[in-house]
Amino acid sequence: MKLVVTGAAGFLGSHLTDRLLAEGHSVVGIDNLITGRRRNLAHLRDEPRFAFLERDVSEPIEVEGEIEGVFHFASPASPVDYLRFPIQTLKAGALGTRNALGLARANGSRLLLASTSEVYGDPLVHPQPETYWGNVNPVGPRSVYDEAKRFAEALTMAYHREHGVDTRIVRIFNTYGPRMRPDDGRVVSNFVVQALRGAPLTIYGDGSQSRSFCYVSDLVEGIWRLFNADIHEPVNLGNPGEYTIRALSDLVLATTGSASTVEVRPLPTDDPRMRSPDISLASARLDWTPRIPLEVGLKRTVEYFRGMQPPGGPGAALE
Repeated sequence: MKLVVTGAAGFLGSHLTDRLLAEGHSVVGIDNLITGRRRNLAHLRDEPRFAFLERDVSEPIEVEGEIEGVFHFASPASPVDYLRFPIQTLKAGALGTRNALGLARANGSRLLLASTSEVYGDPLVHPQPETYWGNVNPVGPRSVYDEAKRFAEALTMAYHREHGVDTRIVRIFNTYGPRMRPDDGRVVSNFVVQALRGAPLTIYGDGSQSRSFCYVSDLVEGIWRLFNADIHEPVNLGNPGEYTIRALSDLVLATTGSASTVEVRPLPTDDPRMRSPDISLASARLDWTPRIPLEVGLKRTVEYFRGMQPPGGPGAALE
């Protein structure tokens, strides 16, 4: 098949692109590179089945030839990024999703939307099933991402119901692994980079808030299975194993062998107190469960960031 991946130069988009190519398909990757990086796709420079277009998906998307599938992953996706690019984030969720759906409709192809566990906000139900409607502050600082994705889901379902577009929606929970940016502000990359630098690990709040962490290869496997399944309603993908932020910091220190201390700062506005997926639907309909334990995935992630460490030791800056 000829497939399109928006956000292809990002952390998740680049891993997904690799998987689609490994399955024997050709891929057109689209990214405006405001948060994506060319280095994530550098290994595909001589791959004849891959083409890259530097484009903003909030503008009309034009791709030559017949397309069989669209994976819409374009959006800033970490708090640092979507708070720095609030308007671009809203445009990617609204205009970008409309344009991706229009491309799929024009080609009679399937579309998979990358949504997020952020649609659940600061949840009052735990763990979160797909039937939970969420507890989101629609005007808070995080709303530019939360509401962009909630709108993207609504638009995707409207195109499915009104125009018969063959759609899929994945709600992605915290994911980690190689190709995360050192400065993306996500807790795993923050802790690993700080530990490797010998800097204090920054914990917001008292560290009792919980998250679940899914290794990137597990997530991509679930995405590929969902794309090939007949499910139009949203599906959670994530690792239901739950860790407090304090426990994660201890594990990072043990994995890196770092002597870093911990620095406590105030909890950001609307930061969820807990987040863990109910993956019953994915388990039953996709025969999918994550397989990589946090300890194993974290070692691979630390090795990746160690490889980015320039000469000069722990005090040197990572890219």
